[in-house]
Amino acid sequence: MRVVVMLLILCLTWVNAAAGWAAPPQVQLDVAQFRPDDRTVKGSVVELFTTISGQQLTYKQRGARLFQAAATLTLEVVRPDGAAVYQETITLKPPVLRDTSMALKNPLSFQKRLTVPPGTYTVRAQVRDQYRAGSTGIAEQPLVVAVPTGKPQLSDVVLLSRPAARTAAEPTAFVRNGLSLVRAPGGLYARGQEKLYFYAELYDVPAGQGLAVRYRARAVGGTKDVLTGQHLVQAASGQPTVLTGQLPLGALAAGEYLLTLDIRNATNKVLTTRTVRFTRNPTEYAPTGAVAPR
Repeated sequence: MRVVVMLLILCLTWVNAAAGWAAPPQVQLDVAQFRPDDRTVKGSVVELFTTISGQQLTYKQRGARLFQAAATLTLEVVRPDGAAVYQETITLKPPVLRDTSMALKNPLSFQKRLTVPPGTYTVRAQVRDQYRAGSTGIAEQPLVVAVPTGKPQLSDVVLLSRPAARTAAEPTAFVRNGLSLVRAPGGLYARGQEKLYFYAELYDVPAGQGLAVRYRARAVGGTKDVLTGQHLVQAASGQPTVLTGQLPLGALAAGEYLLTLDIRNATNKVLTTRTVRFTRNPTEYAPTGAVAPR
């Protein structure tokens, strides 16, 4: 009898430990900054896009064969001294499930657009599982908002899961210059995604100037381009020059890559350049179909 009791205690201890070892919720933070439309405003328009995986969240029974998870997301933009210039906490809930054993669970997303003055910051996203105590995931990114120099400059390059298009805005898409931008969270291009799409803005180039937009991808640490593309544009007047493009991913091996945009003038001189990292993983499912907060 004593042996049985000891075995039960050990089993309970193992179960409790396993619950404690459960992976914290995964949160992906994407940050992009652009020039304000109002030129008298100092600073940058900063777009924050967070994606929370539904795989690690705890689903609680809400009724007969009805289960739902809930996560608390806190977003912050803080100065080096710890003072916050922006902070917000919101509760996110995915759709109700009837079967929690399903392999794929809907991710959650939350987006925020704000104006941040010049300076150095840390952007932090912290997610807490409401139904599992002590389960917290954190993602951070540095942010430097600089004062424009008057020289040609690119915005951040935003990686998209579908082409930028003049369509009705979706709940999980930002709209810039009339284009709906559906993010590829974390720059992940996964199963079923055969093309990479991007969006960027070009500033401080004389209106009407002809420009060549060249884009190339190479493996992180590599020296050879594995994908290349280019097209011609004409600098816009009175507004940013919108740059969009795409690259085929069908034959690209799984791995980490860098996408680089070069802007060249008529003499082939590089005016400005910008690089962004992306991941190719054709065996993984991308966190598309994220639902907006409720």
